[in-house]
Amino acid sequence: MEVASEASDFRHWDELIPDALGLIFTNLSLKELLTVIPLVCKSWGKAVMGPYCWQEIDIEEWSEGCPEPQHLDRMIQMLIARSCGSLRKLCVSGLKNDMIFSFIAEHSNSLQTLSLPRSEISDSIVEQTIGRLSNITFLDLSYCGKIGFRSLEVIGKNCKLLVKLFRNMHPVDTVGMPIADDEAHAIAATMPRLKHLEMAYHVISTESALQILKSCTELELLDLRGCWGVKLDDDKFLEKKFPKVKVLGPLVEDLYEGNNWEEYSYYSDASSEYLAWEFVDDDDYFDDDESYDEMWDGDGRLEQLELRFYQGNEHETEGGFGWPPSP
Repeated sequence: MEVASEASDFRHWDELIPDALGLIFTNLSLKELLTVIPLVCKSWGKAVMGPYCWQEIDIEEWSEGCPEPQHLDRMIQMLIARSCGSLRKLCVSGLKNDMIFSFIAEHSNSLQTLSLPRSEISDSIVEQTIGRLSNITFLDLSYCGKIGFRSLEVIGKNCKLLVKLFRNMHPVDTVGMPIADDEAHAIAATMPRLKHLEMAYHVISTESALQILKSCTELELLDLRGCWGVKLDDDKFLEKKFPKVKVLGPLVEDLYEGNNWEEYSYYSDASSEYLAWEFVDDDDYFDDDESYDEMWDGDGRLEQLELRFYQGNEHETEGGFGWPPSP
């Protein structure tokens, strides 16, 4: 009787409320959430298909190695649908078209953090849809080469809560280009509440950098590393005029060993067929768990050159991050 009494004091895992399960499941990988948890038991399957696991979606690492744009689009659509309008954070790399950005905007009114580095979205789609993302406080549009000052201007006018913006560029994309201050002017004119701004490797002038410092009065960090047109060598001037702001650059002090940029490789299968992702009812199990495995296995390789800002990696050197050399 005592054993039975003690056993009754413990609650079975499958009886935990869905939001508690969702909180626990956030510690698992994307693959485990999609291919393992749904097959454990019915209650876990319901939890992982509901909004509890998908209020914060970070598939940036997975998306960097996704070989087919349609696979990435389907994954985004499926996970956002599961969030049921409660999505607060979305991190994904390399959107390939305007339609998927429009889908994100239409179904993510509660979004506060949006990270879309290396995405091929246009000024026109940003102008059309950004009004639906007015709650954003953090935005990463680094390496997005198809947008410019028009997007930044409309973002500043609509996203009044924005306090952190990453708009870093790749040095290969800006080398040899003439001074272009239009993006800096757009930021200075429309984003006065920024506290953290990264504009590494932009081809901007000293005047536009000073305009940002003067206009963004709440700024705490300004990253201008690799912005070789900016001359802010007088530390005493900066400390006197902008005592609350830490300015990084334009000098890049940390180098990759051998001047080689970091190289990443991913498992992918560019020849794999289109995966028929299905939205599953709460009362069902996943019927096609093998299709999920296809997303993770393959013989191909996808290599990219990229810079990592404020992220640790296996090539991190003692005392700082690796950077390409100054020109």
